[in-house]
Amino acid sequence: MTTLLRPSMGTSIRTPMRTLLCALLLASALPAWADVGRDEAAAVAQRVASGRVLAVDRADAGGKAVWRVKILTAQGEVRVVVVDAASGRVVG
Repeated sequence: MTTLLRPSMGTSIRTPMRTLLCALLLASALPAWADVGRDEAAAVAQRVASGRVLAVDRADAGGKAVWRVKILTAQGEVRVVVVDAASGRVVG
């Protein structure tokens, strides 16, 4: 005689709860500087100093996480625009 295995009622609730718990743990593990991404920082800097983005680097300025965006302007000058990584505002 073959016995069919049926999941208990608790299993159907445990799987989504386990998935939710894993998602929450992963989200809380993101670094604080991840609020504004590299591409968004480059777009903000381009609005301030129109030109071609040469580089985008993460840095620390006065204890705050920032993005340093280097832009080549139409006049051939290289400008560095500093974007706050938490708010997306230009700070320097």
